Amino acid sequence: MFENVRADLRAYEGQWWCQGFWVMLVYRFGRWRYGVRPVLLRKAFSLVYKVLFKLIQILTGIELPCEATVGRNFIIDHFGGIVISGYARFGDNCRIRNGVVVGLKSVGEPGVPVLGDNVDIGAGAKVLGDIRIGNNVVIGANAVVLTDVPDDCVAVGVPATIKQRYPEPLNITARIAGGATPQFGNGDPSVPGGNPDQDGGIISGPNRPSDRQ
Repeated sequence: MFENVRADLRAYEGQWWCQGFWVMLVYRFGRWRYGVRPVLLRKAFSLVYKVLFKLIQILTGIELPCEATVGRNFIIDHFGGIVISGYARFGDNCRIRNGVVVGLKSVGEPGVPVLGDNVDIGAGAKVLGDIRIGNNVVIGANAVVLTDVPDDCVAVGVPATIKQRYPEPLNITARIAGGATPQFGNGDPSVPGGNPDQDGGIISGPNRPSDRQ
């Protein structure tokens, strides 16, 4: 437990007064108590955990039960209105903000989200149901995510639409080989530099006409 707490404190850059760190401290204690062997002692620790859990919930407005699984460097930015299901799972380096809900889509559908590594969830977002959120995903503020999100994507809107986070790089070599790259200076080797406009003229550079119509 103590190593996890030290790692959490490093993740919060030593700012022990952050409400998110308080939540993680109680969370780590709740997880640790499962390993206590004497039954009576474990029950006593369980009572302490329940009191601390309710107290931290009142003080911060954050509900993170110890039954949930979170990875390393889990950051809770700001506080208030955050509800995480006890069945939810987070990978490493995830970040959530105020107003975020991660849990059931409805009472009749018990499945909850499983989130990968490097997931950033904006303020007010809702991630609901038996879905999978991939690695390196950004969920926009106030988005409502009800479907799977692949790796390296952005989910925005209500209901959320999914877009690629990192578009494919432009293949300049292929464009030149296919003849798609325009010739600068209208293809005249005697014209020194400049950028072509839509009809092949010079729109910048030393040879631009001063009053071209």
